[in-house]
Amino acid sequence: MTLYDDDILLWSERQADLLRRTAAGERVNSAELDWPNIAEEIEDVGSNRLHAVESLLVQALRHTLKADAWPVSLDAPSWRADAIDFRRQEVRAFFTENVLMWLMDYRFDGLRFDAVHAIEDQSWVDEMAAIVRATVEPGRHVHLVLEHHNDA
Repeated sequence: MTLYDDDILLWSERQADLLRRTAAGERVNSAELDWPNIAEEIEDVGSNRLHAVESLLVQALRHTLKADAWPVSLDAPSWRADAIDFRRQEVRAFFTENVLMWLMDYRFDGLRFDAVHAIEDQSWVDEMAAIVRATVEPGRHVHLVLEHHNDA
């Protein structure tokens, strides 16, 4: 048995320390780096993120289809609200990361958000804007335009 098999937390802490030291230019005993398991764990992280997004998309699709199929149902408003539930941290993170991708990777100068009134937890809008302000380079201007049904 290896440390990876016996204590994954201790293994991950040691491997992370070795990788950080290597990245900083320090010479480490490369035999201590467990490359096969490091690669497997990196793949697992990506796979887990993908499955989480797939799960959220399937849930959103199910709720949207139910609400569209039975619009007069008393549950329809709840299904629509649950389709993309901004009360869930992973939903907030997904949309915030998407905003940052367009602004930082593709260098968009602004984004328009339609139907913001449909977001039940409006605090996400302020949270996302604060993250954008903290991430965008000083002096760079970006515009976040919100369409809300209360707009005159």
